[in-house]
Amino acid sequence: MIIPEQLSENCRKHEGRQRWLEGLPAMLEELTRRWSLRAGAPFEHANVTCSWVAPVVRADGTSAVLKLAMPHMEGESEIEGLLFWNGDPTVRLLEADHEAGAMLLERCQPGHSLHSEPEDKGDIVIATLLRRLWKRSATSNNLQGFRHLSQMLEYWSSETVAQARLWPDAGLVRDGLRIWEALGKPLPTDVLLATDLHAGNVLRSEREPWLVIDPKPFIGDPAYDVVQHLHNCEGRLKADPAGLVKRLADLCEVDEERLRLWTFARAAADPRPDWSNSLWVGIARALAP
Repeated sequence: MIIPEQLSENCRKHEGRQRWLEGLPAMLEELTRRWSLRAGAPFEHANVTCSWVAPVVRADGTSAVLKLAMPHMEGESEIEGLLFWNGDPTVRLLEADHEAGAMLLERCQPGHSLHSEPEDKGDIVIATLLRRLWKRSATSNNLQGFRHLSQMLEYWSSETVAQARLWPDAGLVRDGLRIWEALGKPLPTDVLLATDLHAGNVLRSEREPWLVIDPKPFIGDPAYDVVQHLHNCEGRLKADPAGLVKRLADLCEVDEERLRLWTFARAAADPRPDWSNSLWVGIARALAP
């Protein structure tokens, strides 16, 4: 069984994930038998870091994708999120095993990511997809069982505090943590968020021009959901932080000031292995309240 290197590296850092990795061959064998699948070689690229993902052929000859998700806090509700959005505008969930974190998914063809398009066009695609995701949850009374964004922020905050000796600017990081706590409080306007929507998680498909993959659902402020795309546009964000925040706030129809504060807080307080990267310190200072 081929294990992508980045997935293997991530699992080696955590005892529970290492046990999951060791059980992966048996899990694959059982699922391919149960769902009558013939699996190909797994995808291996920069975005495959938390799951074993491979193209498969079903018994009726149709193509699909098998995803075996590594245990991690952010992705615990992916199956429930895919069921909730039901292909609008996400990939469709064909089969699932909640206990194993296993998903049989609609395959996107031709399947190249939004990275294949210029970033300014990507802004428009991302904004359109986000508004569709939010609209579905804003009209639903069935969000029970989904966690609130504040839980993820508390989890990240504890990781950041544990790295305090590495902080390059303690005041800036504390400001970021304070804003996380303030903005993360539940509001009546909260919707179900994808939380990890960026160009790498948007694929070209035949059913629709673009479909969302790999959602990590939490209930929270829509403005937060824009931040991951902003942070993945590092060059433009560094060159004109305020201008890019304004552009995305307008496209996504969210409050510009809240988006600025969320973007600042992520730049200032995200837990990270390399706190010496001056890029995020510079962006945080440029957007600081």
